[in-house]
Amino acid sequence: MTDASDSRWCSLPEVAELLDVRLRDVRDLLRDHHLAGTRPQEGGPFLVPRDFLLTVEDGAAQPAPVPSLRGTLMQLTDTGFTVDEAVEWLLSEQEELGATPIAALRAQRIHEVRRLAQTFAV
Repeated sequence: MTDASDSRWCSLPEVAELLDVRLRDVRDLLRDHHLAGTRPQEGGPFLVPRDFLLTVEDGAAQPAPVPSLRGTLMQLTDTGFTVDEAVEWLLSEQEELGATPIAALRAQRIHEVRRLAQTFAV
């Protein structure tokens, strides 16, 4: 995984600030699979990948998690991935997509990502 000091990662308070919500709301988003995070470094803080969030700078009308992330996370966990494994897969370059799955989701290539994720189903 990546260095936790990397700007591509956000702490939960940073996510709350970016989304302009309470920290409790961020925890709810994580619990309900609208967002996911991991500890990029063993023993390090729990962080959320910045790419999982859309902000006004990204062209979003209102800051929010990537809309298609929830369904994809649920599909991955239903196929047996842990949340940590799902985060790692979403951030890893996939030859079939020519990009990372999260980049493809941000580009509205939802069906391609989910078709690829389906190949992991048991």
